[in-house]
Amino acid sequence: MQKVFITNLSRPETLPVTAGFCSSFLQRLKGLMFHPPLSPQEGLLLVYGRDSRMDSSIHMLGVSTDLAVVWINNGNVVVDTILAKRGRLAYFPQKPARYVLEMAPERLADFEIGDKILIKK
Repeated sequence: MQKVFITNLSRPETLPVTAGFCSSFLQRLKGLMFHPPLSPQEGLLLVYGRDSRMDSSIHMLGVSTDLAVVWINNGNVVVDTILAKRGRLAYFPQKPARYVLEMAPERLADFEIGDKILIKK
């Protein structure tokens, strides 16, 4: 799986996240199902073709740990964040998003709505 580096340009003191790049339907569907807990430096970036609330929704089926989830729009701006609880069926962003960044729960405080994000291959 291709890796990308995600930096919060609005908070340069935070460490970048190295994330797997998931752009196919099957990669996004599998996500972090049956995956061991993530380290604070790693994550998964789910990529969609356009900004959408429905398309960028996530499920937590088969996910064994809570996740910090950050929704990012096509302009690379954070539009929503949440601590997604394991066992919960689904989460939807407040506003349309093109990217969903899933990380270890302790990274949630590193991202806020309105932050500008750099995604680098």
